[in-house]
Amino acid sequence: MKISLVILTYNWPDALDRVLQSIATQRRMPEEVLIADDGSGQATTDVVARWQRDLPVPVRHVWQDDQGFRAARCRNLGIAASQGDYVILIDGDMLLHRDFVADHAAFAAPGHFLQGGRLKASVAESRRLLDGGRPVFAPWMDAEFDAFDGSRRLYAFRQPLLARWKARARNGGRVMSCNMSFWREDLLRANGFDERMEGYGAEDRELVARLENAGLRRRALKWAGLAVHLWHNSRAPEDVDDMDLPNNRLLHATRTQKITRCRHGIDTHPAASTGQRID
Repeated sequence: MKISLVILTYNWPDALDRVLQSIATQRRMPEEVLIADDGSGQATTDVVARWQRDLPVPVRHVWQDDQGFRAARCRNLGIAASQGDYVILIDGDMLLHRDFVADHAAFAAPGHFLQGGRLKASVAESRRLLDGGRPVFAPWMDAEFDAFDGSRRLYAFRQPLLARWKARARNGGRVMSCNMSFWREDLLRANGFDERMEGYGAEDRELVARLENAGLRRRALKWAGLAVHLWHNSRAPEDVDDMDLPNNRLLHATRTQKITRCRHGIDTHPAASTGQRID
């Protein structure tokens, strides 16, 4: 199984550098790394260029103009440019456990996609990590375990046997595209992310709704696929479920109309169908 690791980033080169450093220590390397860049400046390009020299696998930089928060389109660009059978999505603020890629590979199964979590480092811990400190994956780590969108203390260590047991659960946990993985052919069949969704939120939940409408099942990665999230100010609105938000209305339509494929998705990028690389 060839794995493509797609990293979403925007103007945080110091964090991206640490993420790529955590990829360099993986026990099971992906076959390629794609930096899906939502319009960053030269400092990010410089970081990518250095890791293109230093990582033992191809690293490609897929960039789009900065026209605001366009995570859906940016991830589609990365997926379209990928060459793997299996795609792991992370954000450019996630420091990976050394078995992160291996865990996603081990739990991949036909008819399923995987939902991992994130251990939300505190402000002080994030500063330490950005200064070069090593991530701690343990219940005593300095993390915000009470955050509604973060992993609980119970899951802050790797235990494959418990992970196997948890993966049998019907509910895959909270949807977060900062730590997910899919068979590439499933993403293409669903046409990737809906690029009408701009601004913060719901683009990942809408994709999941389409995949589940098509009969795929979401498996939870707990005690496996661990990653530490670096603290930063959130762009999230006060009420992420506010139905006045355009993205939430699109999500509602997908759920109620049982949509399985979006119209404005990955097929707008020729590489998705031809296998052509984007450099």
